[in-house]
Parts: sequence; structure tokens; C-alpha cells
Amino acid sequence: MENRQDVNLDLDGKIALVTGGTKGIGKAIADRLARSGATVITTARTNPGYSAGSHYFIAADLSKSEEVTKVFNEVNAQFGGVDILINNMGANTLPSGGFSVLTDEHWDEALQVNLLASVRLDRAFLPKMVSQKSGVIIHISSTSGMFPLWESTMPYSAAKAALNAYSKTLATEVAPQGIRVITVSPGLNKTEAMTKFIDDFAARTGVSSETMTQHLFARLGGIPIGRMAEPEETAELVHFLVSPKASYITGTNYVVDGGNLPVV
Repeated sequence: MENRQDVNLDLDGKIALVTGGTKGIGKAIADRLARSGATVITTARTNPGYSAGSHYFIAADLSKSEEVTKVFNEVNAQFGGVDILINNMGANTLPSGGFSVLTDEHWDEALQVNLLASVRLDRAFLPKMVSQKSGVIIHISSTSGMFPLWESTMPYSAAKAALNAYSKTLATEVAPQGIRVITVSPGLNKTEAMTKFIDDFAARTGVSSETMTQHLFARLGGIPIGRMAEPEETAELVHFLVSPKASYITGTNYVVDGGNLPVV
């Protein structure tokens, strides 16, 4: 039975760019926005290897400034800009083990992927939004930015915490021009990237992936709902936030963690 929300074309005529939009949360967001009528552009480092359907795909490594310029130029040439920018790109693939195993190169990589790619994309696409006095930017952050684990997420958490602060200040700056900037911080999501993270961490510590999953739940203090999120659950929130129904929402950070964060 079709979800009645899916036939609500509240984004009809909008152009949306979703970075990292071929897998996991990014793909779920891209698909959700398309079902609401948006023309969706996705990026990833490599072609996803399957039909992108209604999504226009651009291969790009957005950790490099010249690749951001490439995406901006192609989007402008094909679509004339964007109304919705979803900065979903991010990765936690660096060595675990704390400060002693992390080099300057590791820290630079974390910042390029998880912070500066979004800064550059915003800087590229914001002038058109300012000129039309409308637009929505969503930064997909992580609860790791508020709940860092030294043994596994140190540079990733630091970069996401910086993204949170940047997103808040940008929201304050551009709100008078009619642009909304919002942060969404997912917790554990059942994605390919999370599966690989758990499998790799388990292999390095000599335990099973199942044991490592339970250890991660315990290390985070437990998840009251008792499971990881499905990417589609985060995508539903993002769809609402970019829709006209959320027209008074900006500068906030929405946590989607199943009740995990032990703070108010």
C-alpha cells in the first residue's frame, strides 16, 4: 500500500543536490525528495553501478576543492543552481586507537571530508540562494559530534562538532536573506558504511561483528528503542525540514538516535 506522504508533491519544481547520495542515508534522502517532486542531483566518488533512475549523477571527490568547483559548474550548466542542498557526505574510516595513531594527514582528511567539503559547497551555491531570497541547506552531522569515542571516532567527532558550530553560525548569517540552514545528527544507522565500520573494528580487536555491535551499543550507554535506525527514518525528517511545512525552522540540530544521548 502506497504511503500517502509519497504522493504529496510538496517539492515539485525544486532542484535538490544530495552529496554522498548513492548509498545509505544519502540515497534514502535522494529517493524521498524525488518522490515529493524534486529534481535530484547526487554525487559520490564513483558511479554507484546501478541505474540512478530519476537522479542526475555527478562523480566527484568533494574532499578536493577542484572537485567541488566541477560539481558547481555542472549543476549550474544543467540546472541553473539548486533550491535545496543536502550536505550528506562524510566518512569515519581513519585508524582507531586514539591520539597516538593519528597523523596530521589523518586529521586533515577528516576535516576535508566531514567539514570543509560542506563549507565549500555552501560557499558555491549560497550566492544564487541569496539572490532569489530562498533556499534550504541541511548539514548531515552525527551524534558523534556530541558523544565522541576516543578509541574509534576522535577526528571524525572533532570534524562533526566543528560542522555543528559552523552550521549554527551560517544559519544566523543567512536567515535574513530567506535561507534556512539546519543540522541533522543521526545516531547508529543500519547502512553499508556502519556495517563495514563494525566489521573492521571487530576484526582489529579479534571479536565477532555481533559482539562488537553489542559492545558499541553498551559503549554508547544503550539505545532505548533497542535497534539501529533505518536510513529511511532519517530521510523522512529531512524531507519535512526542506518542505514548506518547516518554513520557520532554522539554526537547529535535530538528533535522530533512538533516545541514546543521555542529555537534555
